[in-house]
Amino acid sequence: MIKPPLPANEAERLAALQRYRILDTAREQEFEDLVSIARTLCGTSMGAVTLIDRDRQWFKSLQGLEGEQTARDDAFCAHAILQPGQLTVVPDARLDARFCGNPAVVGGPNIRFYAGAPLLSSEGHPLGTLCVFDALPAHLGTPQAEALRALARQVSRMMEMRLLRLQIDHHQQEQDWYEARLAEYYRQLEQTNLELSEQTRTDPLTGLPNRRALAAAMSALIESPGEGAPAVAIVDIDHFKMVNDIHGHGEGDRVLTELADVLRAQFSGRGMAARFGGEEFVILMPDTPLQQAQLQCEYLREAVRLLPIGLPVSVSIGLAVHRDGETPSDTLRRADVALYQAKAQGRDRVVVAD
Repeated sequence: MIKPPLPANEAERLAALQRYRILDTAREQEFEDLVSIARTLCGTSMGAVTLIDRDRQWFKSLQGLEGEQTARDDAFCAHAILQPGQLTVVPDARLDARFCGNPAVVGGPNIRFYAGAPLLSSEGHPLGTLCVFDALPAHLGTPQAEALRALARQVSRMMEMRLLRLQIDHHQQEQDWYEARLAEYYRQLEQTNLELSEQTRTDPLTGLPNRRALAAAMSALIESPGEGAPAVAIVDIDHFKMVNDIHGHGEGDRVLTELADVLRAQFSGRGMAARFGGEEFVILMPDTPLQQAQLQCEYLREAVRLLPIGLPVSVSIGLAVHRDGETPSDTLRRADVALYQAKAQGRDRVVVAD
């Protein structure tokens, strides 16, 4: 374990931190929400907004474990603020000389993965981080890294807004000017939160809607009056584990993105294609009779076989048409049973649910 050195401008950095008057304040929902979004996007069990004081690391928000503060010398974030322009990512803390003997690594909560984006003051001083961490080693993809940086900028903006509120209390004669600034910050915050909310409904690898977006779309479609019964197909890549095992996960990701492009081209005009998880995708076809839905699935199956990617790739598809009185989960369950039948019958085929 390596003790984090002090930044060269430590005195100025601490003065900037004190100016915000945020240390030892109560938890606030706005900070909790951004940590929750960061954990969701990065797939971690723990996350925090940390501020690095003179001798301690203090948590404005902490999720996944209990605590108010730790010693600065033990803080991952005390290392992260040394590179204020970069995201600090530690795939496995046991293999990193800075952290291998850290109490939080060798003991509870047994941190392995860590990613921290510095929180910068208006002058550019690193005050702390928005960080996510987990008890399992992991890697951070480019979309998640960009989202974590964006969320860290949002935390910094909220600290600026908090400072503005303090200044408003002390400068009532300038109230109109400050309120205009505050309104602009809130407008920016609302716009960014809308963009981040959209990210939580999008699969970062393929760009397709994810399971959450699919569930919302299915519920809305089934509850919409006057709409015919939608068809639902679950698409699974045959022998996908062999692709990863033989050619590597990078090649597996390429197969997933190529299939996503085919699904997007075939179903974006009417309906929805979503990544359901792993190598499974779901197609939602509104007001589509069974025969037409089956034909579209056969077209998809043939299109996948003809993909010019240098690997033999095929898909198995289970298809079900929604029945009156069914929940979305019921319809998906029948499609899933049909998918398993397609696998059992030799793969590379479409099977219609009973």
